[in-house]
Amino acid sequence: MSRRIVECVPNISEGRNREVIDAVVKAASSVPGARVLDVDPGAATNRTVITVAGEPEAVLESAFRIIERAGALIDMSVHTGAHPRQGATDVCPFVPVAGVTMDECVDLARRLGDRVGRELGIPVYLYEKAATRPSREKLPDIREGEYEALPEKLGRPEWEPDFGPGGWSPAVARTGVTVIGARSFLVAYNVNLNTTDDSVAKEVALTIRDSGRTARDSNWKFIRDASGAKVQVPGLLQACKATGWFIREYNCAQVTMNLTDISVTPLHVAFETTRREVEKLGYRVTGSEIVGLVPLSCMLDAGRYYLEMQNSGMSGTGRMAVSPGLPERRLVEAAVRSMGLRDVAGFDPASKIIEYLVADEPVLSGMTCRDFADELSSDSPAPGGGSVAALIASLGAALSAMVANLTVKSRDCRAAWDEMREIAPKAQSLKEDLLRAIDDDTAAFNVFMDAVRKGEGVQEAMHAAAAVPMSVLERCPEIASLAASVAANGLPASLSDAGVAASCARSASEGAYFNVVINAAQFEDRAAAEALIARAAAILEETSSIASSVVGDVRRRLETSAASGDEGKGK
Repeated sequence: MSRRIVECVPNISEGRNREVIDAVVKAASSVPGARVLDVDPGAATNRTVITVAGEPEAVLESAFRIIERAGALIDMSVHTGAHPRQGATDVCPFVPVAGVTMDECVDLARRLGDRVGRELGIPVYLYEKAATRPSREKLPDIREGEYEALPEKLGRPEWEPDFGPGGWSPAVARTGVTVIGARSFLVAYNVNLNTTDDSVAKEVALTIRDSGRTARDSNWKFIRDASGAKVQVPGLLQACKATGWFIREYNCAQVTMNLTDISVTPLHVAFETTRREVEKLGYRVTGSEIVGLVPLSCMLDAGRYYLEMQNSGMSGTGRMAVSPGLPERRLVEAAVRSMGLRDVAGFDPASKIIEYLVADEPVLSGMTCRDFADELSSDSPAPGGGSVAALIASLGAALSAMVANLTVKSRDCRAAWDEMREIAPKAQSLKEDLLRAIDDDTAAFNVFMDAVRKGEGVQEAMHAAAAVPMSVLERCPEIASLAASVAANGLPASLSDAGVAASCARSASEGAYFNVVINAAQFEDRAAAEALIARAAAILEETSSIASSVVGDVRRRLETSAASGDEGKGK
């Protein structure tokens, strides 16, 4: 149910012949679950960068089809272009975006390399995180001499490919070699200055970039060590390549950078570090610009950071400014505004954030309450109880997030602030997953019905149909536990909301359990069915125990409050 997204960025050695480019892109787009997000051809480089993203296995298949089609249509023996190259598909990196580890991307790279070598007869080298030896980690080292050096390199032991044929042949002469790997997500990022003087931007770039600058003395002469080598001063930001330039279109100077590992240097850290260094020189940052796409996690981390800054600024006032557990879209907007991402160009999250581009348009979860109820009440078998269970679970999580956020805003609840600030983001994350499950459940049922009509893949579809309500059920104990926490320590005036959250957890778990059982009953593998039902029953019991305890406690407290006429304890 949680999104698992991989990006793949194959570079093909064709940037002029639109028919060839379109044919390769068509092949990339032919895989369900993989989406072509961008196609960037360059005539001078004679190269096209294709960006594909989606579920890992789908992206793996899409990448194979790109390499297969490019190898059939591009003849490297006659290729010319300004960009370094050595293959029809020159380079093909996998990049983890959401719910996928780097190790998984390495596995994808190696599986693709093996298949390309065996089925297509194209020599493959592995690079970056997938490299099999240190000398092949860096792409320029593998590409040394480019295509023209291949006849002499292939056949030498040190240049034995990781996969595919190891010698030069007419077939290899046509396709060249392909370099496949796994790397971190790269964000192209520019920070805008209130000056047209690019020397200011270049000075700041020298200070922040990971390679740093050459040290100079007070007379501006290079400082050298005992051996006579120039002394290098490290930059402030790791995994950051930077320089400065003037952009006529925007009439401002920019510090332009590539953040090569946002887990090391997040976007907001790059922005704030640049801002401080610019201000030291007497200038101001007016905003910034993301070139290309960005992962959602990058924006959420930035949004939370700036909300924490607001909270820190309010610390002396006796109350918190805002909880970090806001809905996803509001966190993104906080990041956009705080970093001035609309300063020189538009920033539409729907077209800039990878997860939003890859996600299918929500059908059920995007409806109004009335439209959903109307659709539910029709004679169509879906949506049904599984989607309703997911909806109820999402509402339970949303209520706990609400109570936590309200608690953080109350100075009378200071003792619970830290706990509630941890609860709210967890509840928001659960809510987002469960909202997606509303559509996932109906989609899985429709796939099952389609399999029945075709008479093939029925059991696989049935297992997939059971997996969605099971994933909803697995989240219900945590929803109940969050309700217990906000009931015990949250804003007293929202006690009734905490009780409803616990009731939602209990009802959702029962609904999800029913759907697991009715699907598992149709498994041909009876042992698998029995194991799934037993596990589901245990989770149902766990959820019911927690939720029932919360509901009972809330009911007693509310009834006691009502009987005593103690106002302010209910809502």
